[in-house]
Amino acid sequence: MPVQPKLLAISDLHVAYADNRQLVEGYRPETDDDWLLVAGDVGEMVKDVEWALRLLASRFRKVVWAPGNHELWTPKEDSVQLRGEARYKHLVELCRGLGVVTPEDPYPIWEGEGGPVTVVPLFLLYDYTFRMPQFTTKEASLANAYDVGVVCTDEFMLHPDPYPTRDAWCAARLELTLRRLAERERPELPTVFVNHFPLVRAVTDILRHPEFAQWCGTVHTADWHVRFDSAAVVYGHLHIPRVSWFDGVRFEEVSLGYPREWRARAAPPRGPRQILPTVDGARVG
Repeated sequence: MPVQPKLLAISDLHVAYADNRQLVEGYRPETDDDWLLVAGDVGEMVKDVEWALRLLASRFRKVVWAPGNHELWTPKEDSVQLRGEARYKHLVELCRGLGVVTPEDPYPIWEGEGGPVTVVPLFLLYDYTFRMPQFTTKEASLANAYDVGVVCTDEFMLHPDPYPTRDAWCAARLELTLRRLAERERPELPTVFVNHFPLVRAVTDILRHPEFAQWCGTVHTADWHVRFDSAAVVYGHLHIPRVSWFDGVRFEEVSLGYPREWRARAAPPRGPRQILPTVDGARVG
């Protein structure tokens, strides 16, 4: 019996680390028609992002990319010193040159087993609303994070230009994305969302440092998996690979993470994880 094409996913490749780069070099499809969803944090330097996506696009039938926060940093060592939206647009054009689908492109439709579904790469950022419940404002939540020493590097490296703040950029992205979702080609189809950041606050409850959750998403996406009839939701950012269920929808955290993290796990990294097809509704791979 022929092997069925697979819809696979991975995130948080962080290819600046030599061990991670070696793992990525080993990623290969099982069939000529496998797709790969890449849910952000490929790397910080534009040249590293290009290297990884070029390699993966040469192997998989289709690669779909959603940016993480690390791609949006502007490291002083990077030859590309664009900031904020200009940096994001530069990455979008880079991806298009490689044949990689971005959040700005028409949403592709997976027609393999488990489909048809509309694959929707998202770029939404966060707006500090995943904060700890005792803090009623962004300002109070951030002040606490600085007090306890749990502050995301985004505060120094991820510039929101031309927006005044990262949460203002998030609001603009939410508005734009909802408009695009309303206009998608086949609204009757289920979706597979691909977002670097979690769509629901509850998955961040596992964090060792709950102060970090405020950099992990927005409460405004809490019902999107129901509203848009998701077959699955793919995300990363937390570096805690696992499967969760909300309202009968499967949420897959698919990050590789840093070498010190994956080396500490009981089993070695297994590469991209299978999203579709599924067996008895459970994750395979």
